[in-house]
Amino acid sequence: MFDSLSDRFDGIFTRLRGRGRLTEADVDEVLREIRLALLEADVNIRVVRGLVSRIRERTVGIDLSQSLTPAQQVIKIVHEELIATLGGETLKISYASKPPTVVLLAGLQGSGKTTAAGKLARWFKHQGRQPLLVGADLQRPAAVQQLRVLGSQIAVPVFSEASDPVSVAAKGLEEAKRLGRDVLIVDTAGRLSIDAALMAEVRDISAAVSPNYTFLVIDAMTGQDAVATAEAFHETLDLDGVILTKLDGDARGGAALSVKEVVGKPIAFASVGEKLSEFETFHPDRMASRILGMGDVLTLIEKAEEAFDQKEAERAAEALMEGRYNFDDFLEHMQQMKKMGNLQGILGMIPGVPKELKQAKIDDAELGRVEAIIRSMTAAERQDPKLINGSRKLRIANGSGSTTTQVNALLKQFKEMQVQLSAMGMGRMLNKKRGKKGKKGGRTTPPKLGSMPNFN
Repeated sequence: MFDSLSDRFDGIFTRLRGRGRLTEADVDEVLREIRLALLEADVNIRVVRGLVSRIRERTVGIDLSQSLTPAQQVIKIVHEELIATLGGETLKISYASKPPTVVLLAGLQGSGKTTAAGKLARWFKHQGRQPLLVGADLQRPAAVQQLRVLGSQIAVPVFSEASDPVSVAAKGLEEAKRLGRDVLIVDTAGRLSIDAALMAEVRDISAAVSPNYTFLVIDAMTGQDAVATAEAFHETLDLDGVILTKLDGDARGGAALSVKEVVGKPIAFASVGEKLSEFETFHPDRMASRILGMGDVLTLIEKAEEAFDQKEAERAAEALMEGRYNFDDFLEHMQQMKKMGNLQGILGMIPGVPKELKQAKIDDAELGRVEAIIRSMTAAERQDPKLINGSRKLRIANGSGSTTTQVNALLKQFKEMQVQLSAMGMGRMLNKKRGKKGKKGGRTTPPKLGSMPNFN
């Protein structure tokens, strides 16, 4: 996500930190590089001009803070202006006083709209709501069936019928009221390109259900085309926000950095992977930190809290702090980590992780091999790896379809990881939340994050 842009900013700021005092010429050079980096990331030219202009105004003749170096001041300004460009504030969903809260999804065919509908329904369920999905996309073959499959995976009912899209949407609203569903998500038809028929249909559906929120679903990987699509839809519909799909495959970031300033509507949600769980509320401040390589601790912890069983986390944390962390614990955490989503995305949220590790390809087959090696151990060996001698290594290698060299590498790196985790207090991440109220309303101290080992 935003790999190329993050690399460019990393290079710019690395050179900047090497200068003790910044002249106006230094600032101009930095701004030229930032401008070029944004243009190469396919950011809209108007957005680039505005962003660079605001940074220039704040950096020329800057009144240096006593607590920050000149380089830190510039980085702070860039960070703040990126947050503003991405939308500033996180969109907060308010619910209708008289249910259901109606959410209308619009977008072009191929933008990932139907999948986004399923992901959004899952998100609402996790907020304690009872959504109903409506399949009003009668244009694309099997669109309704796709929605039904997604609905069954998350135990959310789907309403549709073979009539016309406006009638389906209106009847879906009545069905939500009848069933007592408090959120209605309407999936509408798309086209391969914007045309009058598409706009007329989605406008009529909107009039029929009077949505509380109208979200435009756009493919982040289409860059400037996504922004042009957003402008066209905004002229027809009263948009409340944008859902960016395929953000995990967007190495540049042009759409994310352009859409708010061009359209004037915030990014509400982002799809960051193929799984239904890989869907996030869009936080401009967190995304700006990711772009600048500062990590995203809060999102990481929220994902961990959702994925990790609380009792298991507390037990593992206690074992770790007492030096009893073993392969059984590690195997359990591998399973939990898979629930958190893409592991490379998780690495990108951890502050201070080297660029080389963030960019390393994490192969699911490699993780499967690690799991196979551990499962080929006896219960006693998983509890106490010191028992594993030469003959046992050969047995484990044969049982897991690996080599003794690979078994040795895993044992060595697991031992190193035990030392690292114990020293850095990784266990506290499993049951604490950084500066945020927990489920029971208490506050905790910030966790300390360790690094992921590499078992290649």
